[in-house]
This record gives sequence, structure tokens and C-alpha cells, in this order.
Amino acid sequence: MANNPEIMIIGGGAIGICSAYYLAQGGRQVTVIDKGAMGSGASYGNAGFIIPGHLIPLAAPGALAQGLKWMLDAESPFYIKPRLSRDLIRWTWQFRAASNEKTMRAALPLQRQLGFGSADLYHELIARERLDCHYTQAGLLMLYRTEHGFEEAQAEARLLQEFDVPLRLLDGPAAAEMDPAVSPEIAGGIYFSRDAHLDPALFMQALAKRVEEMGVTLRPDTEVLDYEVAGGKVTTVRTTRGDFHPGQIVLAAGAWSPDVARALSLRLPVQPAKGYSITVKQPDGGPRLPMLLGETRVAVTPLGPNLRYAGTLELAGMDFSINQRRVNAILNGARSFLVSPVETDNLVEIWRGQRPCTPNGLPIIGRPASLSNLIVATGHATSGISLAPITGSLVAQIAAGQPTEIDITVLNPDRFR
Repeated sequence: MANNPEIMIIGGGAIGICSAYYLAQGGRQVTVIDKGAMGSGASYGNAGFIIPGHLIPLAAPGALAQGLKWMLDAESPFYIKPRLSRDLIRWTWQFRAASNEKTMRAALPLQRQLGFGSADLYHELIARERLDCHYTQAGLLMLYRTEHGFEEAQAEARLLQEFDVPLRLLDGPAAAEMDPAVSPEIAGGIYFSRDAHLDPALFMQALAKRVEEMGVTLRPDTEVLDYEVAGGKVTTVRTTRGDFHPGQIVLAAGAWSPDVARALSLRLPVQPAKGYSITVKQPDGGPRLPMLLGETRVAVTPLGPNLRYAGTLELAGMDFSINQRRVNAILNGARSFLVSPVETDNLVEIWRGQRPCTPNGLPIIGRPASLSNLIVATGHATSGISLAPITGSLVAQIAAGQPTEIDITVLNPDRFR
């Protein structure tokens, strides 16, 4: 049975391992393969935010215009590296079409269902399995340094309140009072009480160990080379570790999903978006709450004995080089909001990874019409960790032929054709 699994998952990141967990809960026999180590890639060094209240997709009104302005600044929060790429040009055109008020508002109810559903599953999963990953549900502070930024945030808060997102607007003194690490010069902020955070690497290690105990087979360093297809089904998956003949396949390879799908004549409009994090030992007087720093788009996450600064969205293809200017920009962006030291004297790690972004900012979850035994689960952009449990639960329902608990018709893999 080792090479003939009932269900084979391609991708051992957060989406793949959470899918394995819920499939195994349902009694399915599952094998997970990954071209590298389990829990590596974007699931390893991200900010670790679980953010159900942050509903606005990447393709929001004005996003492309702001991105074009930032293109001239290699230290900006959102950077598109100019290059000749047909896929990038097509993606950018579709992104432009999706970046409008009507499309964004239409996505918000589904975004809320996914986000709050995933947050509830996290609470249940970590408690039930006793996963040691510094999971804390203490809310999140979104801070703004300028009056203009805070005014825009208040408009966004009013929109989110239309969809029953629990939040509290804070003036500058009230925001600084929430955490002593916050600069008293802050213009204001928003406190999202339902948000949580965890150490993503520890979560992945703990959950991977648990799924193995449940009978899931994990096969790291196993890269997909090709497929055989017959009768509208994938019958064979050829890999660097031999051939597999699964009954069903879950494609959850993150930013690598388009490459993995190409041999199946399946076009997935997913662009890799590089992000960075800098993890240091928690300084004296360091932040106690996770924070998202509005104007600089820097995330700040306390992770037990450590503190992580994360940020940037860099559309530069599969480029894994570390740009020190962008690392410095993240640190400088944090310094302007915090009174606690933002230094690398006690550096733990500088990390970079690729997040999978679709043109309309919504993930791809479902079966393509052309392949009846394939489920695609990718394209979660910067919310992969946040949405991993709900995605895994939905994958298990699709694999069982059950109606999904959430109507995800608009997330189907064929919607970009």
C-alpha cells in the first residue's frame, strides 16, 4: 500500500499537513510527499498570524495603483520586479480587473466564513491535540503612525463592522497603553480581539508528528516529475522516489503548484510572492501583543522567547536570494512604531519564503472539471497559516464526496479560464 495510497497529498506545508490531519480523522489512508522537508517553505518562517478579522483580499481597490508607485522603490512593502513574463503580465491584468469595490465586497462574506471558521478549528485542534507551538489568542494591534493612515484605517474598520468583525478603534494614547513597546507618537490603531498567533515552525513540527501517529505516511525529498492520465483521472504520479498510484490527489504545493500542475495541462494563475522575516531573542520591554504596522506593512510577533519581524510582498518569480535592503526596510519600518529596541544583536534567523498569490486574492480550493480525482488547494497568499485548518477540513469533505460546510463554488480551479 506504500505506493498505492487512497489519497496522496503533494505538498507538506500547512495546507497539506492540515488536509492530512482531517483526512486521517475521517479514516482515510494518506501519503504526503514534498520536494523538500515537511513544514518548510512559506509555512516555516512567516508571521504566524491567525487573523479572522482581516477580510480585505490582496486585490483591493487602489492596490495596483499603489503597487505601481512602489515599483520604483526596492525597499517598499509591495514590490513587482520588472521582468518579461507572460504569466506575470496575464496575472497583473487579472489582478487589475479584480481590484474594485464590487468584487472586493462580494468576497467579504466568504472571507469571513473562512477566517472565523479556521480560527475556531485552530482553537479546537490545538487544545485537542495539545500542540506546543506558543499558540496565544490575545488579539492583534493594527497601528498607524500618521493621521492620514489612521483615517483610512477607520474607513476600513467601518466596512469590517458591516460584516460583524469584532474590533475596537483606539486613539494614539489608548493604542500605546495596550502595549508598553508601542511609541507614544502613534496616531491610532485598531484592536482585533479574535485574532491569535503561534510559532508556525513549532505548529508544523507538532502537527506532522501527530498525523504520523494517526497513520499518515510522510515522504520528504520526493519530487513530482510527471503523471499518467487515463479516463479523466490521474492514474500514476512519477516522482524521484518511484511511481505512486493514488486513488485521489490533493495538490497543495503552495507557490510551486503551477509547476506541479503544468504536466496535467492545468493552468493555475498563481504568482510566487517573496516575503522575509527576521527572528531575534525577545528584548527587554519587547512587544507582548502581535502587531501589524499599517504604513510599513510590517508584522511583529512575540514567539515565546523570541520576537519576529516579518514583511514585504515581492513579485520577483522564484528568486530566493536575500535582499539586505529589504531586510533593513522591515527593521526600519518597525523602529518607527516601537520604543523597544529593534536590533539584530541577538539574531536567531533571517528567513525568506514564497507565498502563492492568485489574481483576485482568493485561494483555489476544489476539483478541476478535467480531472475527477484531483483536488487543488493553493493560492492562499499571506493567509496560508491562518486558513490552513479550514482548508484541510474542506479538502476532507470534498474527498469524501460530501457537501462542503461553506459554499466554495467561487474558489473553483477553473474560474480563471
